[in-house]
Amino acid sequence: RVLLEESGGGSVQVGGSLKLSCAIDAYPGSPSSRPCLAWFRQAPGKTREGVAGIDVSGITAYSDSVKGRFTITKDSVENTLSLQMNSLNPDDTATYYCASDHCHDPIATMIQDEENFFYWGQGTQVTVSS
Repeated sequence: RVLLEESGGGSVQVGGSLKLSCAIDAYPGSPSSRPCLAWFRQAPGKTREGVAGIDVSGITAYSDSVKGRFTITKDSVENTLSLQMNSLNPDDTATYYCASDHCHDPIATMIQDEENFFYWGQGTQVTVSS
């Protein structure tokens, strides 16, 4: 069983920064396997969209909407996934979810569809106000 728990959400003003964290209790598959990890977000009335992902080798991918502002990192020792978010704007307001699954496609492909991930956290709210 894989458990993912996000933290670090909150309210921030336009131009501010937040860092999200995701504690990963286990990985899918064998103990030596390392999956693809990603951050998705969902704003009210919108579909869930992938914003950043990182694969086993550390290759990262970002959506165009956050490229250059968000940075995804993972700590394999601490089993945590992070998302540093800078230059936030109201369009970034959403519930943010971390996700995990085997790397069955390039990470840039995987973050294009939430169906590519099986394991999900409960989400953490990010609100950006002007």
